[in-house]
Amino acid sequence: MASALNAPALFVAGAHTDIGKTHVACALIRAARARGLACDAFKPVLSGFEPARWAESDAGRLLDALGLGEAELDSVSPLRFTAPLAPPIAARREGVRLEIAAIVERCAEWLERSPAELKLLEGAGGLMSPIAEDGTALDLPEDLALPSILVGGAYLGAVSHVLTALEVLRARRLPVLALAVSEDADAEAPDFAETVELVRSFAGDVPVVSARRGDERPWAEALLSLVLA
Repeated sequence: MASALNAPALFVAGAHTDIGKTHVACALIRAARARGLACDAFKPVLSGFEPARWAESDAGRLLDALGLGEAELDSVSPLRFTAPLAPPIAARREGVRLEIAAIVERCAEWLERSPAELKLLEGAGGLMSPIAEDGTALDLPEDLALPSILVGGAYLGAVSHVLTALEVLRARRLPVLALAVSEDADAEAPDFAETVELVRSFAGDVPVVSARRGDERPWAEALLSLVLA
């Protein structure tokens, strides 16, 4: 297992879109900063971005967790597009063509120049979501040789999504440090504890963390301990 002190870069992967990748990334950043670790985060492509509501965006939330403000938006998320669509489609609407090689190059440059002890690279959407005209979010950990934290949801059908994503990472021989199951806000969602246990029973040797809503400190600390192990 990679150590955040000698191989500090991690990819935050999602089993689906809008299931808590940024929530988990921010909690991990806050837990690491509370331990005195210098942190950095990078989400190279972001769609559905409203400049007037930047603080509510994924980039804004990452900046807040890092203790930074609007002036650092470009350093955390340089490719931002307005339409709430898949990044290549949102980019096309603004006359931009997203190519995976250029995105990977931006990420590699960020990894090289950041002096942080813990660096989190976050994808867009689910693991197999197109992030460019010729690539998916999966290309980032694969091309950059990064271990992942996989974030899954707890809605009906989430177990299939997260286990499928886990199998994709395993098929590419990409290390998974931990799997975080993010609690669903929908009162009609399946029982959260049962969902977590079901995921755990199929996750094999990958540690599973229960990311409950409310006080994030216990599970964020547990996740950080797995990352630093």
